[in-house]
Amino acid sequence: MTSSGSRLEARRTADGSFSLFSREVGEGFHSGLGALEEARRKFVAPAGLKRWSAGSTVRVVDVCVGTGSNTAALLEALQTRGLNLSWWGLELDPEPLQLALADEQFRNQWLPGTAEQLTQLCASERMLWGDARARLPELVNAQAGQVDLVLMDAFSPSRCPQLWSVEFLAGLARLLAPQGRLLTYCSAAAIRAALRLAGLEIASIDAPSGLALQPHDWSGGTAASPSPLTQQAGLRALGPMEEEHLRTNAAAPYRDPTGTADRAAILRQRQQSQALAMQEGGAEATGAWRRRWGLCSSNHQ
Repeated sequence: MTSSGSRLEARRTADGSFSLFSREVGEGFHSGLGALEEARRKFVAPAGLKRWSAGSTVRVVDVCVGTGSNTAALLEALQTRGLNLSWWGLELDPEPLQLALADEQFRNQWLPGTAEQLTQLCASERMLWGDARARLPELVNAQAGQVDLVLMDAFSPSRCPQLWSVEFLAGLARLLAPQGRLLTYCSAAAIRAALRLAGLEIASIDAPSGLALQPHDWSGGTAASPSPLTQQAGLRALGPMEEEHLRTNAAAPYRDPTGTADRAAILRQRQQSQALAMQEGGAEATGAWRRRWGLCSSNHQ
């Protein structure tokens, strides 16, 4: 199944849930773990919903809503705990959500009523359509320091560096309440370095296997907050391997000062920064770090 323009291809993931592959970007919307399992393990579980008592309202920003799976999974978890949701979404393209909601199996993978709630949220004025870089400032102006959870699920940094720049991540950081959390599947050194530059504490989300520091599956993602994070099951402090990763040339951040640069320009600038860091001796080559830790290949760049 594909969209009319053949940009998006519907797929079933390992857990049987609905996902999409973008021909335009050359990347799937979810990992091999499965769309539903990824939403639950990498976004809902590390949200720490036990922190709220029944009847409380959790303020959430979903960055790159996509098919809506992260928001739908969170909706169900909040309802289970008797919590309310105050929600905003940032998304460029309405087609992934349209395809998901039109898919019977997608609708049936949720509890009764969840798909309808998702539809209502995304039809509301709090669904901010367009380039997230352009829409974020208005959200920051209205919600700075008040958001409990930011779900960051853009395409990978190499595919969509526009939404992983130091500047964009700093904007997301400004949304967070003192105990708020930014959650992402991404454990790339450049992203973790940028989050620290934004003044956030970071922790590693446990790998999907539940076993830390596996050669090719050593982290399930990153949690970041203005406050320390490591006192919760499912999160842990970065280990020596991960800290060393942040001292390699892979940690050179993506930069987009104007908020309007295209992918090629951002990648080119980062490559120049990486080369300069190596020339000046301020960063280790990522390949040397991989060999030292027995990582012959890795997606955590």
